[in-house]
Amino acid sequence: MANSQMLCDTRRQLFCIMLVAVFQAIAGQIHYSIPEELQKGSFVGDVAKDLGMDLKQLSHDAVQIVTEGRKQYFALNIQNGYLYVKERLDREELCPQLATCVMKLEVLVQGQLKVYTVKIEIEDINDNAPTFQAETLQLNIAESTAVGSQFLLPDAQDPDLGTNSLQNYHISPNSHFSLDVQMTPSGAKYAELVLEKPIDREEIAFHELILTANDGGNPAKSGTAHIKIVVEDANDNAPVFSQSVYKVTAMENIPIDSLLVTINATDLDEGINSEITYSFRQISEKASNTFHLDAKTGEVKVRQNMDYEECTSYEMEVQARDGRGLSGRANIFLAVTDVNDNAPEIAVTSFTSALSEDSPVGIVTALLKVTDRDSGENGMVMCSILGNMPFHLEKTFDNYYSLGTDRALDREEASYYNVTVIAMDKGIPPLSTTTIIPVKILDKNDNPPIFQKKSYTSSISENTPAGTSIITIKATDPDWEKNGKVSYSITSGEMNYSYLSSCLSVHSETGTIYALHPFDYEEVKELNFQVKAQDGGSPPLSSNVSVTLFILDQNDNVPEILYPSVPTDGSTGIELAPRSSEPGYLVTKVVAVDADSDQNAWLSYQLTKATEPGLFTVGLHTGEIRTARFFLEKDALKQSLVILVKDNGQPPMSASITFTVVLADSIPDILTDLSHISAPVDPPSDLTYYLVIAVAFVSCLFLAFLLVLLAIKLHKWRKSQFCDNGSVRFSGVPVSQFVGIDGVRAFLQSYCHEVSLTSGSQKRLSQILFPIGSCTNTLTPQQAANKPDPLLITGDLNIFQEEAAATQVTTAVLFIEISDVNDNAPVFGKTQYTSYVTENNSRGQPVCHIKANDPDFMENATVTFSIIEGGISDSTLSSYLSINSETGVVYALCPFDYEQIKEINFQVKAQDGGSPPLSSNVSVTLFILDQNDNAPEILYLSPPTDGSTGIELAPHSSEPGYLVTKVVAVDADSGQNAWLSYQLIKATEPGLFSVGLHTGEIRTARYFLEKDALKQSLVILVKDNGQPSLSASVTITVVLADSFPDVLTDLNRISAPVDPPSDLTYYLVVAVAFISCLFFTFLLVLLAIRLHKWRKSQFCDNGSVRFSGVPVSQFVGIDGVRAFLQSYCHEVSLTSGSQKRLSQILFPIGSCTNTLTPQQAANKPDPLLITGDLNIFQEEAAATQVSM
Repeated sequence: MANSQMLCDTRRQLFCIMLVAVFQAIAGQIHYSIPEELQKGSFVGDVAKDLGMDLKQLSHDAVQIVTEGRKQYFALNIQNGYLYVKERLDREELCPQLATCVMKLEVLVQGQLKVYTVKIEIEDINDNAPTFQAETLQLNIAESTAVGSQFLLPDAQDPDLGTNSLQNYHISPNSHFSLDVQMTPSGAKYAELVLEKPIDREEIAFHELILTANDGGNPAKSGTAHIKIVVEDANDNAPVFSQSVYKVTAMENIPIDSLLVTINATDLDEGINSEITYSFRQISEKASNTFHLDAKTGEVKVRQNMDYEECTSYEMEVQARDGRGLSGRANIFLAVTDVNDNAPEIAVTSFTSALSEDSPVGIVTALLKVTDRDSGENGMVMCSILGNMPFHLEKTFDNYYSLGTDRALDREEASYYNVTVIAMDKGIPPLSTTTIIPVKILDKNDNPPIFQKKSYTSSISENTPAGTSIITIKATDPDWEKNGKVSYSITSGEMNYSYLSSCLSVHSETGTIYALHPFDYEEVKELNFQVKAQDGGSPPLSSNVSVTLFILDQNDNVPEILYPSVPTDGSTGIELAPRSSEPGYLVTKVVAVDADSDQNAWLSYQLTKATEPGLFTVGLHTGEIRTARFFLEKDALKQSLVILVKDNGQPPMSASITFTVVLADSIPDILTDLSHISAPVDPPSDLTYYLVIAVAFVSCLFLAFLLVLLAIKLHKWRKSQFCDNGSVRFSGVPVSQFVGIDGVRAFLQSYCHEVSLTSGSQKRLSQILFPIGSCTNTLTPQQAANKPDPLLITGDLNIFQEEAAATQVTTAVLFIEISDVNDNAPVFGKTQYTSYVTENNSRGQPVCHIKANDPDFMENATVTFSIIEGGISDSTLSSYLSINSETGVVYALCPFDYEQIKEINFQVKAQDGGSPPLSSNVSVTLFILDQNDNAPEILYLSPPTDGSTGIELAPHSSEPGYLVTKVVAVDADSGQNAWLSYQLIKATEPGLFSVGLHTGEIRTARYFLEKDALKQSLVILVKDNGQPSLSASVTITVVLADSFPDVLTDLNRISAPVDPPSDLTYYLVVAVAFISCLFFTFLLVLLAIRLHKWRKSQFCDNGSVRFSGVPVSQFVGIDGVRAFLQSYCHEVSLTSGSQKRLSQILFPIGSCTNTLTPQQAANKPDPLLITGDLNIFQEEAAATQVSM
């Protein structure tokens, strides 16, 4: 039997070796397939043949087999190129739990610096028989177990794969039990014992079965287990796990005896039937050695250290068996987490120890292999070079790196390098490994000469004699011997070499530069050239340096005036000076330069000639032309100035310029002069001046005469108010003692009286009280009216008390009133109010109505409204809004302006009248609606402040569509009120320009013609889209000229039509004549009036009725009636010498007091002041004597 088995194995091995013929050699890779358990020295493959290598080459070049593991399973025979087995190959040990087992190794040919990859697949053979973890199993089955019940049996383990693994189970024949083989989702098979017929413990207490597990190998192998079934009483509840699968994750470095998971199963039975014991049901040998399960507690702990690199996960099946044999099962899946516990490993397979410094960039000097036994990021290795070295690492394939140069090498910089390579994984914390690779640099001639300076600068005066030493150039070369020997030469640089070689020479060894002839500053101001320094290497290296040689100047150049530039047509330059300029106004500035340098180029400016000496000054060193005084009317419109510009050389050189200063306020004034300016004429006559003086003198004389006449009349009127033909005079009566009201005289003094009439009886006391009037010196019209004052009557309260005592109460009604408590705050009708008002509203206009209700009673329900004070910009809210405290109507206190305030947010407070009061607030938003109340504002072109128009230029050569300028306007309104449109409403030449309706761009509509006026006046209307629309306009003057100097030059060339002489003189003569005639006419009329009065007074005497002792000021009259302010005790008689009539004026004699009693005022008629016939007095005035 043993010989037959060995013969079978030998045949199988030979058959597998024949299958090795299938391999692949693509891109340096070979694939072999061999069965496991081959004997040592067994043939694997012909590597030399498969790689196309010569056997002789193998014997001369070093060949190395590199594997990943710590054990070498294969070896290469260098004599024949065969790869053979070196160690025993057990697939279950090499690749546990893997479907495909591939071993990878590299064949390294060091002479060629080549690496070949060989993959060897280990195929499975049926070398393991199924085995049970326990050879004997006892099952306790209750006799009450139902038919068809299934009992899980132990699984057999077979480490082989495929058909060689476990395939089937069967048991020995038994009438009560059968076997049911099932398959898990992972493909593993397990057996369950099925009860086919009821069991009876009284008949059979024990059943013994043999469970056999068979694999699918050829020949097949099997394993057996003895099952002893104990029939027990009924136990109908099997243990149930809390989870069907327990998933656990643990680090590979977890300590021994650490708890991984606690499994838990429950059994509803009692007593021994509920006692549960835990055990592994299906577990690999490695897992069984690594983990421990506590049968009582279900705790799974670590028995020995785990290694992620050996096994990444574990799957175990556990069972819970109660005391009567029922069991449940669950799976534990343990995922091992990798820990960065393996540092990277660096293996230098080959390298070159010396490199030439002229080696090409990228040359490989070493080949390295980097490995890390960890996985994931812990096994990801990054290689780098420590320090800034001219080397870099490049990954070739898999984990191989090549060390090469990344830039040119320089021995003078470094002749030796210790390249430190660091391999670091990405674990936390990261682990690293370093190795040092020495590299020696061989020298080459690669350094050109180096100058001591980046550039050289020197100077030499012109007219210096030939052979003068100028400058010495120095350069060094770090190379040795002839490579470091430097020679100098001059290169042309930017200048002509023939000219340069005729001017300069350099000593080839010392580097000193010499001048070959004198220099001329006017021809050459500086020389820029290069000096070449070349070493003696092969091939030679060289460097250049820039040298600048400045030629020092002598004063041999005249100043050059840059501005104002002299016109080419022989005319003078034009500058503008406003007539309103103050002294010191900057008119222009003369700008000049001198080609010389230093003090030879220092310039000074002098005013050598001027049309009006003393009108302008020139800055000595600035060249600024400023006004020295105010302009006068007699100053000429054009002022010609001659400016001398002189340098400071020895001897000095100078230049001069003549230009014209035009006295005008703005460009439009000059442009206006193009059509109105007249040629210079003789100074005007002084006639106008004298006419103005004459008009002023006559007017002042006339006015002074009227004032003197008026003063005389007023003086006479004050002296005698009654100076007609006679006067009556009263003296001694002050006017201030009485005044008149509504035509009735009354004294200024008034009296106050209080009168009480009292009537008494036994029953009632009544009083009549008259109101007390005001004791003032002025009677009001109301006091003068006859209105009766009301009577205030008060009664005797005792009568009411007597009547109340006689009243008897027979019934009583009790009313209970619930007193209100202020427990409700006012509630607004809305949570928020929004209102709108148009700007420019009227003052006092209601804008919003706020309502709030309070369910309380009486004063508790009385709601008052108020606005909570807030700020709007820089004003307070109370200056804008007011609220009626009772109705809640909000009023506008002032007109709103949308451009200043677009909305107002405030709060209204509603407060009841309770004690303490309750209140509520509500937010109110008032939006201001815009109106078209802002006219468009033109930003550009902005009108000048002097009243002139804006000036724009349009070249004569402009084509149609040329953009002359653009009118820019804005409108402070919003919406359609701010939509602007532009119109050309007036133009000097219609059709010459057009304006964009919405852009405001002014463009030419056609070509300019010779007949077109030089100045084109345009009026642009900017209108908004409001209702009604508002507009603004701007006037723009477009000058058809290429530049402003062209326009100014026209002042000297254009001869405009001469305006007719002014009419001022004519109007002045007419004014003098008119005022003089008016003055003489007034004198004649006044004289006629005086003569008429004088003639009339010839028939009248100067007699008068006179009252002596009574000044006129002591009585006044109202409506033509005279009355004395005081009463006097005088008797006055007027006596005439005529016997016809005697007349007397009698004054009543009364009490000489200042007060008239009411009786006197009411009962006595006023006496006549004058009695008699006045005509008699007039006829006999001359003879009348007045006596007292």
